[in-house]
Amino acid sequence: MTSASSPRPVSALRARMIEDMTVRGFTEETHSNYIREVRAFAAFIRRPPDTATAEDLRRFQLHQTQSGMQPPSINSSVSALRFFFTVTLDRPDLARRLTVVRQPRRLPAVLSVEEITFLLQAAPGPSTRRHSLPPTAPGCASPRWSRSRSAISTPSACCCGLSRAKDAKACPREGGGPRRHAVAAAA
Repeated sequence: MTSASSPRPVSALRARMIEDMTVRGFTEETHSNYIREVRAFAAFIRRPPDTATAEDLRRFQLHQTQSGMQPPSINSSVSALRFFFTVTLDRPDLARRLTVVRQPRRLPAVLSVEEITFLLQAAPGPSTRRHSLPPTAPGCASPRWSRSRSAISTPSACCCGLSRAKDAKACPREGGGPRRHAVAAAA
């Protein structure tokens, strides 16, 4: 099976891999990606991929990392090679040697106290929106939206508003449990 962009003949090993992917319902894009990854591995070891050793796989992953390849690209290669060694070659011992690279999570930007103050001051004045719950819940201030609903809806969604978000007391309208305010720690 050859594609229009690849006029060269297909090796028996590549044909078998394509058949294995077709049987499993892989898309054409996955076919080409997996074949490209196996071809890159074969170019790295400078011999057919079915003759690879565990040391070849280790060196290949080390090469990918040292050359600055990003974790998603390395993991794409790992998926293709795992399929190749596990399904096409029936050599799961080599596939187990491949390591998925964890992508470090980036921490979200945290606003400083000054930035939060600026944000709250920039929000429009008091809104006319009111809670649908009765205003007479024991231990609550009057129901209110202290500022624009879209600007600070999380801390103001409780009947207690920002003024009591600093306290460790439970909110009577939230079933008496602990507060669920995202800004309570920053307030």
